[in-house]
Amino acid sequence: MVDQTLLVLQVAFVVLLYLFIWRVIRVASRDVEVGQESMILTPVRPAPIKARPLGRLVVRRSPQIGVGTAFPLDGELLAGRGEEAQIGLGADGYASGRHARFMRGQERDMVEDLGSTNGTFVNGEQLRGARPLLPGDVVTMGETELAYEVDGR
Repeated sequence: MVDQTLLVLQVAFVVLLYLFIWRVIRVASRDVEVGQESMILTPVRPAPIKARPLGRLVVRRSPQIGVGTAFPLDGELLAGRGEEAQIGLGADGYASGRHARFMRGQERDMVEDLGSTNGTFVNGEQLRGARPLLPGDVVTMGETELAYEVDGR
């Protein structure tokens, strides 16, 4: 009697195992059929990047550079008394060799003080680190004043 019971349990176990495997295959095949349709990818074009107008720094006061001289901010500009500076402040006794850096960013143009001795000021406030520039901002480095403009503003 015990042998017959074990045989019935073994047969029942094998039947349940086959039913389980059949169910797994059925669900997997349904997922594969549905998954094929969802795997079709359509190319997505990135949103066009709106070109920002080019900003510029216009000299308002300087012992060396003529008033009204404009420096287009199309990349990175270094201001200082050093020879590598694009905005040369050699005659400005209060400017450092590497005084400040102006950068064109993705969304905004920036100004950064490079550890100058006498500091860089934006609208009369001493700059600590980097800061975005807004149209009309006045950047003072020693005796030199530069106004940030965008499209004449």
